[in-house]
Amino acid sequence: MTRLETIIREVEARLKVGLDADVKRGVSIPSRIGNSGLVIIRDGDPGDPDVTLSPLTYHFDHALELEIFADGASDRFTRFDVIKEQISTVFAADRALGGLCDWIEAEAPRQEDLPVEGGATIKAAIIDVVVQYATADSVG
Repeated sequence: MTRLETIIREVEARLKVGLDADVKRGVSIPSRIGNSGLVIIRDGDPGDPDVTLSPLTYHFDHALELEIFADGASDRFTRFDVIKEQISTVFAADRALGGLCDWIEAEAPRQEDLPVEGGATIKAAIIDVVVQYATADSVG
C-alpha cells in the first residue's frame, strides 16, 4: 500500500472515531443527510512534489478534501459548527498521524447553503486538509 493510501485510511479511521457525524470516503452526495450530519472524504490533489536527491525523496503537500453536510431546519447551524470543531480536534490531537506524515492541518472551510426544493437548506462546506509527507516514490 502506498504512503498516501495509508494516510487516507488513517484519516478516515480517526474521523470515524472522533466525529459524531457519518464519515464516508468517495461516495456520491446522498439525497438525504442524516440528523448527525455527513462528512465525505475525497482523495484530493497531491500537487507537484518537491524533490531532493541522495536519497531520492518526493515531498508532497497533498490536499485532501472533506465535504461537510448538515441538515435539519432547526439545528443545522449548530450541528455544522460541532462537526467543524470535531474535525479540528481530531487533527490537533496528533499532527503527525502517529508518524505517517510530517504534518496535517485543516484549512478554513469554504461554506455554502444548498437549497432543497420544498425543505430547509443544507449547510455545506469543503475543508481542504493539507497532509505533508515524504516518500521514495513519485506515485505516493
